[in-house]
Amino acid sequence: MPVIQVEFFGIPRLKAGIASTQFIAGNVAELFAELREQLPELAEACLMGDQLAAEYLLSINGTQFTRDESLTLYEGDHVLILSADVGG
Repeated sequence: MPVIQVEFFGIPRLKAGIASTQFIAGNVAELFAELREQLPELAEACLMGDQLAAEYLLSINGTQFTRDESLTLYEGDHVLILSADVGG
């Protein structure tokens, strides 16, 4: 299983209590399951059932935003979870 670097900005960072961490996950759904297990306060704020809540974004390697839970993650991928209103 690949090791994924996950960074948090905005509300996700506040809820997680950390700026970044690593998870082992083969796809976005597995990443969300790890979030639920290891950072339940963050998961409660950012996830609605098995999906990312509408007010949050998930970026992979800074090249794409996705809500596709089946999207495969690869060793060394960098995932960013942020509030949709963060930025300029």
